[in-house]
Amino acid sequence: MIKYPSLNTGAAIGVTAPSSGVPMELHDILKLACNRMELKGFKIICGDTVWTQSKAKSTTAKKRAEEFNEMMKDENIDIIIPPWGGELLIEMLEYVDFDHINEKWILGYSDLSVLLLAITLKRGIATAHGTNLVDLRGEYWDGTTAMWHNVLSTHTGGSILQCSSAKYQKEWQHDKPSPCIFHLTDQTYWKTTSNHNLKMNGRLLGGCIDVIRHLVGTPFGNVHAFRNQFINGEQVLWYLENCELSTTDLRRSLIQMKLAGWFEHCSGIMFGRSSANHPVDDYTVEDVYKELSDELQIPIIYDIDCGHVPPQITFINGAYAEIEVEEGRGKVLQYFNP
Repeated sequence: MIKYPSLNTGAAIGVTAPSSGVPMELHDILKLACNRMELKGFKIICGDTVWTQSKAKSTTAKKRAEEFNEMMKDENIDIIIPPWGGELLIEMLEYVDFDHINEKWILGYSDLSVLLLAITLKRGIATAHGTNLVDLRGEYWDGTTAMWHNVLSTHTGGSILQCSSAKYQKEWQHDKPSPCIFHLTDQTYWKTTSNHNLKMNGRLLGGCIDVIRHLVGTPFGNVHAFRNQFINGEQVLWYLENCELSTTDLRRSLIQMKLAGWFEHCSGIMFGRSSANHPVDDYTVEDVYKELSDELQIPIIYDIDCGHVPPQITFINGAYAEIEVEEGRGKVLQYFNP
C-alpha cells in the first residue's frame, strides 16, 4: 500500500539542501522565496546547509543527510522543500535514515528526484515531483505551478486533476525579472509517437533521467520489489525528463533501465520538454522515443509539462494516474489510492 502525506493550512516548511545549497551571492533570492511563502501563511525553518555551496554540493554527504534526517523526524516540520536541485545528491543516500522516513511531503525536481524516487521505492511513501522553492519567489504563481499546493492538499482516497499549461518558457531571461518568475512565451503542445490522441494509466514513478538512472542496480532502485510490495503488481506509468543528455546518451540510459527490468509491466512513458536532446549524427530524440515505443510495445507521450523547461505539473510518485492527450492538450488525473 502507498502512504500519502497530507498538507494542512499554515504548514511549516523545512528548507534543507540535500544536493546544492545557495551561494552567498544568491542568498537574496532564497530569502525572497521564504518571505513570499510566509506571506502566504506558511512557516519557514531553514537548515544550515541551504546557505553554503562549495565543490558542487552544499556540504559533506553526511552533514546533508544528518540535516535531512533531523527535519524528517522533527514534528514541528510538516513538509520539506529544498531550494533547488544540483549535482551530487546521490552521495548522501547511504546516510539517509530510511527506517525513520515519516509521512511528510518532500517536493522538488532535478537532482532531488533521486531522493524522491528512492524513498517511494524503498518505503512506499508518496513523494512529489514539482516546483522547487526558489521558483516560488514570484509576486504570483502561474496556474500550472500553483497547483502544487492543491495536489499536496489532496487526502488519501481523493483525486486531483491537472491540465497541460497554455504556454511554456523556452529560455531563461534572468536579466528580465518576471512577476511570476517564468517567461511563458511558447505554445504548449503534448505529442505522441503514434501521432494520435491516447489514454493510459498506471502507478506513477519517475524523475530526471540524468540522475535517477544511477539508482539502477543499487538498493535504492529496486522497482521489482516496489511493485510486489506496495502496489500489488500494478503497472507502472513512467514520467521522465532529460536535463543535459544527448540523444545517444538518453538512448543508452533508457536501454540500461530496460535491461534492468524497470520497464517490465509498464503501461506507458511520458517525457518532459527538454532543451538538451541534441541530435547525434541525425539521430533525433523523436527517433529515440519511436524506437522505445516499438521495442516495449507501449504508448509514449512527449513534450509534457515536466522538468527543466517550466512550468511543470506536480507528479506524485506512487499515485495512480489516468493520462489523456487530445489534440495537443493533456490531462493528468491522479488518485491517491493506497
